[in-house]
Amino acid sequence: MTTHSLENIRNFSIVAHIDHGKSTLADRLIQATGTVAARDMVEQVLDSMDIERERGITIKAQTVRLEYKAQDGRTYILNLMDTPGHVDFAYEVSRSLAACEGSLLVVDASQGVEAQTLANVYHALDAGHEIVPVLNKIDLPAAEPERIKQQIEDVIGLDASQAVLISAKTGIGIDLVLEAIVQRLPAPKGDENAPLKALLVDSWYDAYLGVVVLVRIIDGTLKKGQKIKMMGADAHYEVDRVGVFRPKMQDVAELGPGEVGFITAQIKQVADTRVGDTITDERKACDAALPGFKPAQPVVFCGLFPVDAADFDDLRAAMGRLRLNDASFSYEMESSAALGFGFRCGFLGLLHLEIIQERLEREFNLDLIATAPSVVYKIVQRGDATVELHNPADMPDPTKIEEIQEPWIRATILTPDDYLGAVLKLCQERRGVQIDLNYVGKRAMAVYDLPLNEVVFDFYDRLKSISKGYASFDYAITDYRPGDLVKMSILVNAEPVDALSMLVHRDRADMRGRAMVEKLKELIPPHMFQIPIQAAIGGKIIARETVRALRKDVTAKCYGGDATRKRKLLEKQKAGKKKMRQFGKVEIPQEAFIAALKMDG
Repeated sequence: MTTHSLENIRNFSIVAHIDHGKSTLADRLIQATGTVAARDMVEQVLDSMDIERERGITIKAQTVRLEYKAQDGRTYILNLMDTPGHVDFAYEVSRSLAACEGSLLVVDASQGVEAQTLANVYHALDAGHEIVPVLNKIDLPAAEPERIKQQIEDVIGLDASQAVLISAKTGIGIDLVLEAIVQRLPAPKGDENAPLKALLVDSWYDAYLGVVVLVRIIDGTLKKGQKIKMMGADAHYEVDRVGVFRPKMQDVAELGPGEVGFITAQIKQVADTRVGDTITDERKACDAALPGFKPAQPVVFCGLFPVDAADFDDLRAAMGRLRLNDASFSYEMESSAALGFGFRCGFLGLLHLEIIQERLEREFNLDLIATAPSVVYKIVQRGDATVELHNPADMPDPTKIEEIQEPWIRATILTPDDYLGAVLKLCQERRGVQIDLNYVGKRAMAVYDLPLNEVVFDFYDRLKSISKGYASFDYAITDYRPGDLVKMSILVNAEPVDALSMLVHRDRADMRGRAMVEKLKELIPPHMFQIPIQAAIGGKIIARETVRALRKDVTAKCYGGDATRKRKLLEKQKAGKKKMRQFGKVEIPQEAFIAALKMDG
């Protein structure tokens, strides 16, 4: 098989907001080019994980090679990169875009431009892409293609007069999309005779092949048996197999400039293959490495503990296996007096956290407890040393702290006019600062700066419930700013419970503390002695509730006789209770922890 001429190759990705029909369009393109036999065709061919199919979202970027015979009689090779649409996986999106020259921008013809449509288009424009707008779902009664075209021009500034109108579900207009890809997207550039230069787009672990590496060749050719070098990691390997995805793996003799394919080279761990690294020939290296990607920075941290302490080793093994496939997920061991041994894990966002937790529970049959999510704070100590704080329990002595900085995000919220008041109120409650407010067609677009720790708890759920599901939300981390933050500890029977401590803003501490102790009062069962539950900031108690003691009637067996005898028994009981309260252990049931952690005032 000869290397294809660059003129006949097109590398493109599909960008869209969640649910605008990206994966369905990918299915239709695969079907229309006859890449998958009709009997093997399933919905969402490229979403291979069960969890992706159920939630209808794409988590891992996938790629497929299509062959298309165009109207001009030439056969084109189309490399499609299917990217995730959710804000937590923006990192995956940026990687896939770097490997392409153009994008299809899919917009729902009834809903129009959403928050993530904007975010993803800007990613594509930053990558220097040619963009073809595609309006999907034109067969819906509510579709208004003309209005949405205008909206794309007004909001994004793209010329949408030539937008392709399709219905990915029924297959209307798919041939027009294929022609648009061939006619309107640029061919890749590259020099076949130059030294090998390839971009490492993605990597994942396969139980039989070891690490499979997805590459985009820029210059030169890549063959089986070739000795390669990864410039960033400075590692050397020999290529075992070279191939392309027609969703299923298919071996080829070599990959030339502009092509996208995979290699395996007996690489043991995904961590050894850094995404954005440059692959070159060991003996004849290229001059300069490609500009790499920034490594994914975890934003949200939470502790994951097994419900049954005996499952700890299984949890460790399961995390090791997930880490093989997801380099953006990080973890380290931690122990807690209340929950035993577990791990402190870092995630890209709340959806990422939910998905990792669900995969651990599903694929490895584990029962887990997650502590309250927290963000990474920067603590400036006296003498100008700055430390990162991942876990509120590790907070240094307050007297040594100059200031605490917290991460802030720039959030873009699109909402129908009717819910605007409630959305603004929610942002205000969460210490938001309004930056901009204008109208996109019939909807309001609010831009706010918000502290991330106010968003990680349940901001997204609240936003969806006050807007009846119509608001869409996208964010990017901007910077760290000093905040008036304090550590709130929860004391049960004068013992601090580390799993429940959290950093809160001073103005909201009283409310948070009161809600927490009231909740715990309901959840902790009565013991033989009374239990004080307190919320404290430093040495100051800001809220208190008491769980009443169970009372045994010690005077039941006295009938008649002297009152002093009864008093003697009651005094004895009182002394016993006092002693018990000193030495007694309070058993906090697991449910109480889970319920307390889910709470948000």
